Order: sequence, then structure tokens, then C-alpha cells
Amino acid sequence: MKITGLKTFIVPPRWLFLKIETDEGISGWGEPVVEGRAQTVEACVHELADYLVGRDPAPIEDHWQVLYRGGFYRGGPILMSALAGIDQALWDIKGRALGQPVHQLLGGPCRDRIAVYSWIGGDRPADVAGAAADAVARGFRAVKMNGPEEMQIVDGYDKVERVVENVAAVREAVGPHVGIGVDFHGRVHRPMAKVLLRELEPFRLMFVEEPILSEHLEALPEVTKGCSTPIALGERLYSRWDFKRVLEGRCVDIVQPDISHAGGITECRKIATMAEAYDVALAPHCPLGPIALAASLQLDAVSHNAFIQEQSLGIHYNQGSDILDYLADPSVFDYEDGGVAIPTGPGLGIEIDEAAVARAAETGHRWRNPIWRHADGSVAEW
Repeated sequence: MKITGLKTFIVPPRWLFLKIETDEGISGWGEPVVEGRAQTVEACVHELADYLVGRDPAPIEDHWQVLYRGGFYRGGPILMSALAGIDQALWDIKGRALGQPVHQLLGGPCRDRIAVYSWIGGDRPADVAGAAADAVARGFRAVKMNGPEEMQIVDGYDKVERVVENVAAVREAVGPHVGIGVDFHGRVHRPMAKVLLRELEPFRLMFVEEPILSEHLEALPEVTKGCSTPIALGERLYSRWDFKRVLEGRCVDIVQPDISHAGGITECRKIATMAEAYDVALAPHCPLGPIALAASLQLDAVSHNAFIQEQSLGIHYNQGSDILDYLADPSVFDYEDGGVAIPTGPGLGIEIDEAAVARAAETGHRWRNPIWRHADGSVAEW
């Protein structure tokens, strides 16, 4: 079998899909994208295609190593996301060729389903209590919300009180036993992170995500000292070498590699195993499309330390298109009793509706991150 071509599709709301074709008629799908930089990643995919076309798709590990090391400069969001989507598609081809789901090729599943959580509230949390109650009524056992909006490096307690009020409203709406994740989204710097973590302790959160930016990892021990809330991060880390610093610091409880940013299934499997050795949980980041979710579920199936999976159905970014719109059989992601079954079909376990993808690609997108500013005019972290 030989790779004959790589086709990319920029599709709403903010995704990039990849189809790798072979001379035996077996194709695989991947999702190589950085939110807000889809066209840049697309260009990188086609640069990497120069090496892949004409080669056997089977030696995935070797292809991964060549594409990572062969360019001399390595790492970062663009290269690792392009490589991630290629890796997903190669695993999809291998599974389809052998008639097995990817998780069987990785040693077999240690679970047949996993818990999922629902996003509530949007970028600027509004009516979070009602949205949380609705999510629970639909069967979710956990929700995640943004915590702060703009927050200066040192800011007033009015901002802190607003976050506390929102979280308190959600806890009251869902009761004591529904999991609540609060995402600081990297919007908070060290001085205010300490304050917010202390003020949120009474709400028994499932986790706080990205309490500070990943570039300030050295501050995490100080920020989290005495905090009993589990700390999660990792969506802006791109390789096992990035996660090595996190795990050696012993101040993170949950790692969140994104299977479309951190080198795909091949690399995220290694990150998950590294985390298991440190008794750190896995909760893959995935506010993306159906291919990324299917790949994440294959990873969850073989990772004993996985405990919950992010998914983007109904997320505030998915206006006009959602994850089920590009599937031939949307029932593969049927959520029940707060969880979803691991797909058992060949490859990634989903069937992409290529006609729907092609139609959507005619529209495409140029989605960009919002640009926020503080009251003094300086740019704020989004």
C-alpha cells in the first residue's frame, strides 16, 4: 500500500480536516488544526506531504519520528498540530486495513466507555446556572465553565467576587455531586491566581484548568500551595518534552494534552503513560470536531489514568456547524448516563460524510480568536 495524496478541508465553524488516500482505496481522516491558524497548519500539512506521498502508511512510528526530527526545527503548535492530524489519519488507515479499531492495535481497551462533560456559559459566562441545570437534565454528570473574564496582573476584588458568584450559582443549581470544572483559560496571572484558588475552595470543584499560563510553570508550586482543588493544564503543550517539566514539578493533578495539537495518537499515548507513572490523571483537551473526538476516545480506551473526556457538542464556538454534522452515523457519539461509548468500528471508529465536508469546505472559515482589552487599553489574555 502506498500513500497517493493528502487532501485538506477547511470547514466551519473553525476546523481543518485531512484525508490521506492510498492506492488500495483505503483512506484515513485526521484533524490537524490550531484554532485561529487553520490556514497556517494547512500549509504545514502540505509541506509534510512531500515526504509522505509514495510511502507505505504502515510504519507510523517511523513517519512520526521523521516528520518531527527531519526538519531540524521542531515542536510548537503549528508543526505538532500538522503532525497530529497526519498521525490520526495514518492510524485510521491502519485500523481500516486490519479491520480493527485503533485501541485494539494499541493493546486493547481497559474501558468500554468514559465520562464526558458539557461546556456552559461561553467566553463571558452568562446564565451559567440555567445552562448547568439544563446540562444535568440532559444526562451530563459534569460541566465546565470559564471562570474570569479580563483580569489584570493585579486586579480588584469585584472581578474575584463575580467569579465566585457564578461558580456559587452553578453549584447551587446542580447540587453537591455534579462535577464542575472552572477554566481560568490562562487569563489569570500569579498574584490573582492565588486569590481565586483560595476563594473557590468551598465549592469542591472537579478541577481548575490553566490557573496560570503554561509559560509560568515555575510559579505553580507557589500558586497551588495549600490548595486541595485538583489542578489541570496542558492544552498549550505540544510534546512529551513539554509535559516532562509539568510532571517533574509535581504540582499538576490532571494533564490535558490535545490530540490535535500534541502530535496525535502516537505522542499523546506516550504523554498519558508518562503521567500514569507520576499518578497524574488524564483528561484530553478537545473543543474541536468529530475526528479529534474519535481519536481522543481511542486514547482514553487504552489509558488507565483517563477519567473524563472533553467534547464540543453545543459549545459556544460551534455556531452554524457542530460535531455531528459531518458524520454519516451521528449515533456513534450518543451520550448516555453522563458518558459515551468508545467507538468500536475500524480505525478511529467513525464514518465521515465526505459530501457534507466538501460542501462545507466551499464556505470554509477564517475564524480568529477574539481580541480583548483591559479598561486601560492594554491587550488582555483571551
